[in-house]
Amino acid sequence: MGRPRSLNGSGTLLAALLILAPATAPAQTSDGELPQINVEARSKKPAAKPRRLAPARPSRPVTTVVVNPQPGGGEAPNTSPGTPPIKQTYQLPQTAASVTAAEIEQKVNVVDSEDAVKYLPSLFVRKRNNGDTQPTLATRSWGINSSARNLVYVDDILISALIGNNNTIGAPRWGLVAPEEIKRVDFLYGPFAAAYPGNAMGGVLLITTRMPDKLEFTAKQVESLQSFERYNTSGSYRTDQTSVTLGDRSGNFSYFLSGNVQNSFSQPLSWITTATTPAGSSGTIPQLNKTGAVANVVGAGGLLHTEMANLKGKFAWDITPLVQAVYAIGYWSNDADSRVESYLRNAAGVTTFGGVAGFAASAYTLNEQHLANSLSVKSDTKGSFDFDLSVSRYDWLEDIQRNPYTVVAGSAAAGFSSNGKIARLDGTNWMNGDAKAIWRPNDAHEISFGLHADRYFLNNPTYATPTWNSGSDSTAALYSSGQGTTRTAARWLQDAWRFAPALKLTLGGRLEDWKAYDGTNLQTAQSAAGAILSSSAKLQPELDATRFSPKASLAFEPSKQWLATASFGQAYRFPTVSELYQIVSSGTNLQFPNPNLTPENVLSEELALERRFTDGKVRLSLFHEYVRDALISQTGVVAGSTTIFTFFSNVDAVRNRGVELAVQKDNVLIDRLEMFGSVTYVDSRIISDPDFVSSTGTTATGKRVPYVPDWRATLGATYRPDAYWALTAALRYSGKQYSTLDNTDIISNVYGAFDSFTVVDLRAQYKFSETATADFGIDNVGNTQYTLFHPFPGRTYVADVKIKF
Repeated sequence: MGRPRSLNGSGTLLAALLILAPATAPAQTSDGELPQINVEARSKKPAAKPRRLAPARPSRPVTTVVVNPQPGGGEAPNTSPGTPPIKQTYQLPQTAASVTAAEIEQKVNVVDSEDAVKYLPSLFVRKRNNGDTQPTLATRSWGINSSARNLVYVDDILISALIGNNNTIGAPRWGLVAPEEIKRVDFLYGPFAAAYPGNAMGGVLLITTRMPDKLEFTAKQVESLQSFERYNTSGSYRTDQTSVTLGDRSGNFSYFLSGNVQNSFSQPLSWITTATTPAGSSGTIPQLNKTGAVANVVGAGGLLHTEMANLKGKFAWDITPLVQAVYAIGYWSNDADSRVESYLRNAAGVTTFGGVAGFAASAYTLNEQHLANSLSVKSDTKGSFDFDLSVSRYDWLEDIQRNPYTVVAGSAAAGFSSNGKIARLDGTNWMNGDAKAIWRPNDAHEISFGLHADRYFLNNPTYATPTWNSGSDSTAALYSSGQGTTRTAARWLQDAWRFAPALKLTLGGRLEDWKAYDGTNLQTAQSAAGAILSSSAKLQPELDATRFSPKASLAFEPSKQWLATASFGQAYRFPTVSELYQIVSSGTNLQFPNPNLTPENVLSEELALERRFTDGKVRLSLFHEYVRDALISQTGVVAGSTTIFTFFSNVDAVRNRGVELAVQKDNVLIDRLEMFGSVTYVDSRIISDPDFVSSTGTTATGKRVPYVPDWRATLGATYRPDAYWALTAALRYSGKQYSTLDNTDIISNVYGAFDSFTVVDLRAQYKFSETATADFGIDNVGNTQYTLFHPFPGRTYVADVKIKF
């Protein structure tokens, strides 16, 4: 209890300091200061083509706060980012946290786009290494295995991979946005807006990119170096990244092109373990697994070398001064190979795999090519009526992973079998379409409504191949196959009614019709050498569901300094294709999934109190969430069998309740010192799970929900001594997580465990001019060792240089 008490105390002390600190400071100038940068919510149009705005409407209270100039010339970039643009346009009721591009550049060591959210309250991205293809987002009430319990958008185009709810294919497609094109990032908490589906139960992350007003070119070089040492593996792992952008505006047409190439080497992402020391070998390191069973370490796996490319084009056309069409296309490729390192030596001192098949599972090659297209047409009249139409499609053009089936028997040397597996995902795709509008009949009402449709198709065969590393993409023999489709059609309506100057009531509802169909599974039983012994195929039944989700929120804003909001929302999250059609197996025994999963039913509530300053704010949120039929991976009995397997199933009832304190303020105690941070406590419990089965007699009821830490905290400070320098230090803390429903994984810092951790990051930025900057930073300064299933990075140095013309 010492840790939580300390964190809670520091959060309370920080909040008190912010409230007592001066709210404003006199504006000053200094010789040689850099010109101030004016960051606005929308890209400005050329002065020669002003927009014809709709007739002025009577003013009403707004939530944005004017930020005073920085004393001494030090730039505090958009210290109060204001209301997120989409929240302002559609009067979305959720509590929000925001960060601007200038703040990201000054505070965060950014290599990949997902790094931008590192210090937002309660958020955590499971980024295992630079260039990670599986960086899932965790929110205040849901963990890193809940990729389908939050939504990520870029310019209102969905990049969440709702094909799955996991840490593999379910991660958002972060590669579709380059760090250099980010304008701002906003996070909306909870499922309180009718405009979003039930996947918003954890929240909605909105990335807004920029468009140029004139010809511009930027070039950026990032270098990263990680030092890592654990067991018998020690080394330095490098990342090189080169980024360029080009953009311009000519009359009604504007474009923005970005390119990014990255060459990266990672620390081990897995440890090879065995219960016994292989005969005729030495070098085994005694160790336990997360539940206390023997899992001796005999080597390292997942030593990844990745070469990635990201090409993006965005093209905008002003159809009229009030209506704009935007087409975006993105291409992402990844070529990776994973090598292993054995600690075992035979009697002659020669490296051997000792017959441990785990070495084969961690050695593979991966080739991926993905393509995304989107088109949107929207108006921005700010008058009586506005609309937004968008369609998008994401295609896995090629996605092939090849790995050996096993290792060469015996201890003579380290070698793999020539036969292996080829797992493919190419052909997998999804499409989304939205038609939204807002009608402002008078000053009291802003009525928004819309239609939504989506379709997700999964194609995931795994082939047997006689030569796994020859480049042959497939054979006639299938080890397994999972295929299926889901589609959703929805309509929604919301009214933001300002029935008094200080009061706004937002009521809404969302009606969704969901269907899963064309589901098929094939599974085989195999010998130890990979020979197919038997096979079974099954056509899964169709599923469908229709659900209605009501929403309500009441905001009380007596002044520009105070805002209190009470929100309620019901939401339904429908099963993803991979949850429905995953293949369940245990050794050579066969089972097919029970695809009769029902939608999660979520009842969410939040009470938030916010105190604003001219240069910051403090927010306290109390939240409660009750989920029926929660879809969680667990151990139990498959229908029609007495065998115990791991599979997705509906947990009867789950409850998440907690408190979040988020603070941010400039000029704390001294001029130009900004402090920011958050502290979140979550009591996440399994209320009922009668289907849970345990061979040791344990129960899941009353235990913590897997992957949700009890405490999470961030505390940081940025000091800007003048217009040229910005110095940042930040601390991140996460409490213990469990990965088992009965919370029996109590051994820390071993492969598969989910540890608590505290890491400190540093960053220094120097602006030579408005066109040239250099940055240097260190992530995990103390070289903290911790495991979140995978070993996480050690001390990492990051340096970059950016030039803009």
